[in-house]
Amino acid sequence: MRKGSDILLKTTDFNLDETLDCGQAFRWERADNSSQCAYTGFMMNTFLDISAVSDYFVLHDTDEKTFHDVWVKYFDLNTDYAALKEMFSQDETLSKACGYAGGIRLLRQDKWEALCSFIISQNNNIPRIKGIIKRLCEGFGGFPSYSDLKGKTADDLLFLRAGFRAEYIAGCADKLCSGELNLDDISKMPSEEARRTLMTIKGVGPKVAECALLYGMYRTECFPVDVWIKRVLENYYPDGFPSFADGYQGIAQQYLFHYIRTAGENHNKPS
Repeated sequence: MRKGSDILLKTTDFNLDETLDCGQAFRWERADNSSQCAYTGFMMNTFLDISAVSDYFVLHDTDEKTFHDVWVKYFDLNTDYAALKEMFSQDETLSKACGYAGGIRLLRQDKWEALCSFIISQNNNIPRIKGIIKRLCEGFGGFPSYSDLKGKTADDLLFLRAGFRAEYIAGCADKLCSGELNLDDISKMPSEEARRTLMTIKGVGPKVAECALLYGMYRTECFPVDVWIKRVLENYYPDGFPSFADGYQGIAQQYLFHYIRTAGENHNKPS
């Protein structure tokens, strides 16, 4: 629905805090001075100001073409999350995780932006990741394409204050610019081949490869494992992750990651 220059969106199973502040993307900022839940951010260099009002969302100053071409896909609005949560709820731990933060959606990000962002994310905390990416965007007048980084060295990227990650970003961009690797081709490969191919990039290990596939290429079978998810697997799934989630493990992981990382003592943690 359109109202003036805004798009009004009514949908279920979507919460801005749970989706935009759960560690899957790093360019969203909450408007703390707002009486409503509101965020500003980007998908590559397309800007959005979005707020939650009662039982609908307002995408401010957004035209219908941009809404359909960018934001419907980005927020995964055509996926039935109620059905996914019903499937996940066959398992006690996943059921509690879905009940705790049922408004999480997988953000379908740009392939290059996701890969670059998760190279930056390794051995890093979220505020510092956001700071590095902000400086990257300021330095290039927006999120740079890998072509914008062609020929750049770690010294050229010192302004990022990214440490060893600057070399990895530059090297990754050069591999993509040379045609040695092609992200569109990788997105179509079988999972194992895609992982192996991404890990030929210096600085891309198993977790970064998995994140690039899940968030940048919508490979929902991919399952990033960090210290939090490792703890979940060891404590609750020692015999393996439930087979009913096959093909959607990455979305299930989102609920588990947010739950195990943020649930306080007043919530029913997995038991």
